[in-house]
Amino acid sequence: MDQQTQDRLDVIEAKVDATLRAVNKIKMYMTITAWVTIAVIVLPLIGLMFAIPSLISTYSDAMMLIQ
Repeated sequence: MDQQTQDRLDVIEAKVDATLRAVNKIKMYMTITAWVTIAVIVLPLIGLMFAIPSLISTYSDAMMLIQ
């Protein structure tokens, strides 16, 4: 191979390596975003599934005492 072709291949390889690092960072950020979304949205919804029936029961008991 001549020197010019080798230089071009070296430049392309460097760009591919930089792209791979960028893709890995994006993958990591998307994974973190998914876990944060689960923690912020899904877990409180699961907690509300247990809290709402208790609140309704307490509210209805309070309404019975008022009447």
